[in-house]
Amino acid sequence: MELSRRSALSAIPAATLWAVSQALRAEAVPRSDPTAPAGASTSSAPSDAAVLLRNTVAVLAGTAESNARHEVAPKMAALRATARTRLAAMDRAGQDELFEGVPLGTSDPNLNTSYQYLYEMALAACLPGGTDTSGPYADATVRRRVVDGLTRLHDDWFGDRSKGYYGNWFHWEIGIPGHATRTLVLLRDDVAEHRPELTATYIASMDGYLRNGKDGDVDLDSRFHTGANLADITTNRILQGALLGDEARITKALADQLTVFATVDPYRPRHGVTDGFHADGSFVQHGSVAYTGSYGKGLLTRIVQTVKILDGTGYLPDDSLPGVVQGWIADGFAPLIFEGWMMEIVKGRAVSRTGTGYADVTAVVEAVVDLSAHTTGSDTEALQGYVKHVRQTSKAGLDPTAFVSPVSIARYADILGSPVPATDLGPAASHAAYNAMDRTVHRRPGYAFALARSSARISMYEYMSGENLMPWFQGTGAHYLYLSGADQRQAFGIDYFTAVPPHRLSGVTAPAGTRRTVPELYGTLWYDNPGRGFTSSSESQNAYVYFPRATQEFSGGARLDAYGSAGLVLSDDAAHAAQQAGTLPEDFVTYRAARATRSWFMFDDEILVLSAGVTGPAGRAVTTTVDSRIADPSSPVTVTGGLRDGSPWQRTGTAPPAWLRYADAGQRTSVGYVFLSGPSPVVALDTVTRSRRLVRLTNADTPVTKQVFTLSYEQSAGARPASMAHALVPNASAEQLASYAHGPLSVLSNTERLQAAAHTHLGITAANAFTPGTHRAGRLSIDGPASVMLRRTEGGTYSVAVSDPTTTRRTVSVTLHGRPLRTVSADPGVRVHHVPGGTRLDVTTHHAYGRSFTATLRGRA
Repeated sequence: MELSRRSALSAIPAATLWAVSQALRAEAVPRSDPTAPAGASTSSAPSDAAVLLRNTVAVLAGTAESNARHEVAPKMAALRATARTRLAAMDRAGQDELFEGVPLGTSDPNLNTSYQYLYEMALAACLPGGTDTSGPYADATVRRRVVDGLTRLHDDWFGDRSKGYYGNWFHWEIGIPGHATRTLVLLRDDVAEHRPELTATYIASMDGYLRNGKDGDVDLDSRFHTGANLADITTNRILQGALLGDEARITKALADQLTVFATVDPYRPRHGVTDGFHADGSFVQHGSVAYTGSYGKGLLTRIVQTVKILDGTGYLPDDSLPGVVQGWIADGFAPLIFEGWMMEIVKGRAVSRTGTGYADVTAVVEAVVDLSAHTTGSDTEALQGYVKHVRQTSKAGLDPTAFVSPVSIARYADILGSPVPATDLGPAASHAAYNAMDRTVHRRPGYAFALARSSARISMYEYMSGENLMPWFQGTGAHYLYLSGADQRQAFGIDYFTAVPPHRLSGVTAPAGTRRTVPELYGTLWYDNPGRGFTSSSESQNAYVYFPRATQEFSGGARLDAYGSAGLVLSDDAAHAAQQAGTLPEDFVTYRAARATRSWFMFDDEILVLSAGVTGPAGRAVTTTVDSRIADPSSPVTVTGGLRDGSPWQRTGTAPPAWLRYADAGQRTSVGYVFLSGPSPVVALDTVTRSRRLVRLTNADTPVTKQVFTLSYEQSAGARPASMAHALVPNASAEQLASYAHGPLSVLSNTERLQAAAHTHLGITAANAFTPGTHRAGRLSIDGPASVMLRRTEGGTYSVAVSDPTTTRRTVSVTLHGRPLRTVSADPGVRVHHVPGGTRLDVTTHHAYGRSFTATLRGRA
């Protein structure tokens, strides 16, 4: 018996959706007359296509019921106000413009913007219900003007592909097709009446612009058709198939989109694609960029919209895919959202945009709201509780007017009015080791610590299109310490990157020297050298300009319950390595990085940071920043501290502090710093004014004035390699900081071979071994390189976590010295046996991609 689409998707687990996708692709082979004209229907179930189109209009424009709700009125007013503005700009348009101030002919962003404006006019003209349908934006004449505008844009600027495809490929394959397709859906009756050929004409042109595709269709082997980009393209093609009544196009597009749901296996990538969600919750785009907070957010939005537009059709069962997406939200998004703020470590070049982390989370909340309508029971309650949790903890509130769909706004209001309790999707104390994207998030009641690393697998930073102009150190140990109760806009976001120099970002070790941005170096937004393979979107551009990877393998750590460690060896990026090897053009400019071996051990009240072998190659000075924080210029910021003899620290004194405390009374926040070893830190507190345009060319030239507090170690040019150890203590009092003179932190080793520490109160020993050979830390002997955590409880139970941060080892061995222990539990791949003088664990780390393996041991009775 032939398996239907519905039964196939329902019966097969999400992990094997790839196979289902392949079956759907085979089913999507057109069975109609190949000589039939474009736009001819091949559907055997036209009602499904009609339902799909009705659902899409409801997603975009709402329904009469949703739009009559008073909670939706602000959204209606905003849509209509935007339409009035666009209509006025159309009335004032000059030659070679469809809208005033948006000249066409050489600017692909302007062409994309013109299509966006037409869509916004069409949207306001098609709003069902509501309290105001009499404005000029709702007149049939306006809808006709939009149709005529679509025709003109196609005839004069889009239809002739010999004149098109300049600039950014994204506009031609995703941006413009997205706006145009949605407009055609909204105005399909008007188009059928006035320009019946326009839809088929447009779709044929859009197929032609899918130049990275295959015969005008998605090519899953293309590096452009992955992750969020693939979701965008296939959603467009689903809608196009519905407009044409083309069942084969819809089914094929859905089959292609289903591949996005499959968990990425970096050792067996399908079509060579590593973009998407990994087993540990990481999300990667562009092959090597940690991107949950930007492209991942876009993918989430698009996928949930697909679930909504296919609801009630035979294309997708109601109970098949929402569970996969719920897993993304719980494991991939929620740990990265702190009190309604999306963390900087997963936003790539988007950190330089003026939108805030609160606005980023708004899109996630809308997706959660909508997904909850496609789940049942405890899943629904968990999602709805999370919506309430984000709203209650966000210091900026949450503006549902920014939601895409009016229906989502009404549903959001219903959730807020429901008896479901506000609940986070994870515990208040947690540790997320996103080793597949070189990121770590450590959370406790009162704070969240986010760490950005890099390796030969993950990019050191992302620059592109004049965005994030000074990104060089964002993936070299930069950290972000979010404090509970604070408005994160005052601490991070665009103003943080504007006010704080790039080499003084929190946690960064950077060499002295002036660096120039890509536009300053080359006079363009990229390095242009087609003869050597450098064009705007070429693989060389990606590898050496946009998002170069590091050149070393050690980046990662171990996770033991809610505790964790991370290690990183600093290295040059791939561009500098290639230049030194003589494989790049002579005029291509690269920069050397500092050298250091670094570890972070994350406990309850402290984040202990060890650095060894810190130096600036070629005799350069080097700065290691303990922390940098910004504050409003009028905020009463204080820096206090104590010396090792218990006397107060003085900024004008020469004695090194034992501890310091930064406090911003305006935000009611504080951070403590405990210095365990190393040179005396340097404290700076200055007021600076800089323009937001420094970090992104299209930002408004808005001056930002901030107090900037910087705490750093400064090494002079030619100085010997240094080591240092300090702890960050969020929300600490002066009394708490003074108590660290008597514990509980101790450094067991701080060298380039081994960094290890113990927390006596917690019974934890943690170690990162960076080199081959046997390394000893407390009771542990480690066959390195490896990352290990050991915890002993009062009951005599030992918990051990082991990982391979290089991702290259087949096995890692660890010996716990002392009396023999028996196994209580152990992960698959962990073998425990007795050896003279202790208990040995042999851990199979082959193809684990940095994952931690754990075992629980107990002494023999």
